[in-house]
Amino acid sequence: MDNNKLAELLFSDIEKTPAYYEAKYPKRNLQEGACVTRFAPSPTGFLHIGGLFAAFVGERTAKKSGGVFYLRIEDTDKKREVENGVTGIVKGLADFGIEIDEGMLTETESVGNYAPYIQSKRKEIYQAYCKDLVKRGLAYPCFCSAEELDAIRKTQEENKQNPGYYGEFAKCRNLSFEEIEEKIKNGEPYVLRLKSPGKEDKRIKFGDAIKGEIEMPENVQDIVLLKTDGIPTYHFAHAVDDHLMRTTDVIRGDEWISSAPIHLQLFDILGFDAPHYAHISPIMKEDQETGGKRKLSKRKDPEAAVSYYHEVGYPKEAVLEYLLTIANSNFEEWRAANPDLDIDDFDFKLSNMSKAGALFDLMKLNDISKNYICTLKKEEVFDRTLSWAETYNTDFAELLKNNKDYAIKIFGIERGNEKPRKDIAKWQDTVEYTKYFFEEPKEFEWQENLSKEDMIEILTEYKSVYNEEETAEEWFPKVREMAEKLGYAKAPKMYKKNPDDFKGHVGDVASVIRVAVTGRRNTPDLYEIIQVLGYSEFIKRIERAISLLK
Repeated sequence: MDNNKLAELLFSDIEKTPAYYEAKYPKRNLQEGACVTRFAPSPTGFLHIGGLFAAFVGERTAKKSGGVFYLRIEDTDKKREVENGVTGIVKGLADFGIEIDEGMLTETESVGNYAPYIQSKRKEIYQAYCKDLVKRGLAYPCFCSAEELDAIRKTQEENKQNPGYYGEFAKCRNLSFEEIEEKIKNGEPYVLRLKSPGKEDKRIKFGDAIKGEIEMPENVQDIVLLKTDGIPTYHFAHAVDDHLMRTTDVIRGDEWISSAPIHLQLFDILGFDAPHYAHISPIMKEDQETGGKRKLSKRKDPEAAVSYYHEVGYPKEAVLEYLLTIANSNFEEWRAANPDLDIDDFDFKLSNMSKAGALFDLMKLNDISKNYICTLKKEEVFDRTLSWAETYNTDFAELLKNNKDYAIKIFGIERGNEKPRKDIAKWQDTVEYTKYFFEEPKEFEWQENLSKEDMIEILTEYKSVYNEEETAEEWFPKVREMAEKLGYAKAPKMYKKNPDDFKGHVGDVASVIRVAVTGRRNTPDLYEIIQVLGYSEFIKRIERAISLLK
């Protein structure tokens, strides 16, 4: 067959050649060892935490090496596309401090010299490379219908043969030019397939920065390169794009390992240097029903969506810190030794990533987030809580804005101490955390070991002895003195030693006062709470509690 003639028949309107694009997109002028990585999602409007994780790993790898991290949009599946999906992805990354060096910025805007960074705008590029493959006898049109492909599958199943379009089953491989021309004249739809040179008995080996050396069977499938509408498949677009954008390291989920033989074969056939691969294991979750592990599911798990972390208000710094703990096992040890350093100072390595899927632990994220938030100044806690509330809880936002100074005082309680409290894991928590400052408690967690009469006695006595001029150092000794007077041990140890001699201990007395004021047994420093509430509000709450106990 005259392959040049076939190429012109199939791609008569394609004039540019691979040589043109090689010149248009030259090798990047980067320092030796610099990595070029990419995040290449579909604009479906849903950014998975696993996607954020992969993007973060890609960004870390590029940044650490002095390279480039870019965003490419793979929009070949138009059915799943949503309005403003690209903008949503860019914002989703930026909200967590992952800044792209080049690539798509919005649905229509991009930055960088290797544009277009969106696959639907690169159709002519893919077709130029396909035309070249046809010229070299490495690709051919396939006119098989869905029914014919189903029949092939059934035959393979019955004979227990590997499924797919290859070898004897590749019916269109050996069509003559005249047969092809006739089918095209008749308007028969076709796809363009690779004429795979692979052998069923041959195996390939390739290195993976995370998994190590991987050995797999060579690809023998005549995979589809272009669909009937001329749009490329993921496999082909991936190879062309990563080459022309000069990607050095492809970091992606390990569900793509099975496709690696196809991709490596494409790179070889196209005459490209293959990138280095790093396949990330999926983020796992402990299944409450089975007790086993499973992948985080966007259907079952709200925390699978990146939007969840915005909605509940996790600080981006805490999320990134957590992602590093599951990315590199030595990060926690480094953080313990360097509590004040920025995560950019950590020597992140792909080789230190786990081969198995990391177990997602919300409790661990909460701990990391609490540790971060407790380091912030009260004004910053106010600002960031307000910023969150303006989007996700407008009533609370109004409350904060109308009581700014008061709210800042609330957030200042036990902040700046040598051992600050860690009550807030996410900005959503501040709603409940501040609740009793803005409204009197409706429920009370009273001490179960004391009678109503005992509690009324404590509150009545404390109301009479409380002095708003007392310092923090004077306050608790006065409570202890009052407790002893009312028949309570002035220390828990004393009560434990001789329980029959006392009604309880000073902790019980302080707890009664705490519950009367806040409704809760567990709160930040009671003295500071009383100071923020103010004398009149404090006395009012004591009197109300006495009234409710009677």
